[in-house]
Amino acid sequence: MIWLTWRQFRTQAAVVFAAVAALAAVLAVTGPHLAGLYRTAGSGLVDQVSSADQALYYTGLLVVLAVPAVIGMFWGAPLISRELETGTHYLAWNQGVTRTRWLATKLGLGTAASMAAAGLTSLAVSWWSSPIDRAVDGGGPTDTYFARIDPVAFAARGVAPLAHAAFAFVLGVVLGLVIRRTLPAMATTFALYAAVQIVVPMWIRSHLAAPDRTTVPIEPDGAPISVQDEAGEIIAHLDDVPGAWVTSQQTLNAAGQPAPVPSSFPDCLRTESGPPTLEQFERCIADLGALGYKQQVTYQPAGNFWALQWAETGLYLGLALALTGFCAWWIRRRVT
Repeated sequence: MIWLTWRQFRTQAAVVFAAVAALAAVLAVTGPHLAGLYRTAGSGLVDQVSSADQALYYTGLLVVLAVPAVIGMFWGAPLISRELETGTHYLAWNQGVTRTRWLATKLGLGTAASMAAAGLTSLAVSWWSSPIDRAVDGGGPTDTYFARIDPVAFAARGVAPLAHAAFAFVLGVVLGLVIRRTLPAMATTFALYAAVQIVVPMWIRSHLAAPDRTTVPIEPDGAPISVQDEAGEIIAHLDDVPGAWVTSQQTLNAAGQPAPVPSSFPDCLRTESGPPTLEQFERCIADLGALGYKQQVTYQPAGNFWALQWAETGLYLGLALALTGFCAWWIRRRVT
């Protein structure tokens, strides 16, 4: 059964692992130069990265993010739906192979290969990007590169991609088993996996480790301030906490209670034409600070990276395990 499953699976696996090997080779050639730059420049590395290395940085980021989705669509969804469409599962079941063994072999081999592919990709990209990640966490500017705890980069670093791949693969298998049509199962797998990858960083990940909070004064010489929503919302930037992921902010009044920005502030910034000047902006900020307003910032510090990684890994593996149990129940009770 293992040999048969491998023969059915080997082409897709060969394509993905060949792509991973090619990427790893490129990273292995260019990585030592980047590491050498970091040893000499430290956090100033981000200003010395070449355009080619910058393109490789974003390529690696996108590849690690894409691997689980590709695995779910092209490995997981067709694995059983293709057999249900063609009826070849009856051949295995009529030759003494139980449904449970048939499913366990396919899930076990596919999940192991999925985690290996995602793990090798994440390992290579995380190693290559580590000088840039350390530079950003050390205080380097983040205009071009992401802190590794930032939601964009987080899913492309560490051990979390292994769990993402396991979840995406089993999700594809479940949808293929339920829908029983390969192409609809592939499309649904991509849509649901993408939805989960949006929901988790937006509403769940920030609660997987205890955040830090700080209150900063609103004043021209304090933390850098920007405004949004036509000056109805204030954003404080924590330059003194490098590598942090700011999860929420709220403005506090003189009594220390959450309060909206007073209407006098956007009125102060309003001009007849164009944006306010720097002098006008600083004067309005000073007036707001004089009223006792402050900004409370909730954030995940860079030091919580691994705590969040392991917590999210456990979350996705738990989801994959739950889906596996559903597969076992469904194939025994609902597939004929």
